Amino acid sequence: MYHISIISASVRISRQSHKVALYLKKYIVENNLATVEILDLNEYQFPVFNERLKFQTNPTPEVIAFAEKIKVANGVIIVTPEYNGGYPAALKNVVDLLYDEWHRKPVAISTASNGIFGGSQVITSLQFSLWKIRAWTVPAMFPVPKVQESFDDDGNPTDKAGMDKRAVGFINELLWCMQASEKMKPVQ
Repeated sequence: MYHISIISASVRISRQSHKVALYLKKYIVENNLATVEILDLNEYQFPVFNERLKFQTNPTPEVIAFAEKIKVANGVIIVTPEYNGGYPAALKNVVDLLYDEWHRKPVAISTASNGIFGGSQVITSLQFSLWKIRAWTVPAMFPVPKVQESFDDDGNPTDKAGMDKRAVGFINELLWCMQASEKMKPVQ
């Protein structure tokens, strides 16, 4: 069975996007699509990194563990809020921390905002950063407008049937990319 890591990118008080990460985890588990874990950047509280992991002389055990979780995942979902048209510094920090771990890694993007556009402005900048470090960004997106009205605090959607219908295409596209990536691995 495939393994998916979900990065919950917000570290703000009263964050809303984490509800989407909780929902996606539940959806994947309930449908027995993969094993899944949430890598909550709010729990990690990483300092601002001054160097890529591979060049750090004494990385912390938490940094090494985080990098290993990305490396062994068959796919990654990044759930990010949109802050003034961009993504949070905590997310940029961990994207730039790694390099080899992102190489050809299928990465799906879910965005969230309190407004009607669902974080759609952040997709381009995040996608560009991921492309530059050679990640494989999945074409399907999962924007969530009015996130504060769409989920309760435990990640349960107010319209489960509607949210699940949207999640099917998003998760299936990630799973397809994960399968394709597995088939395309070079022979050792």
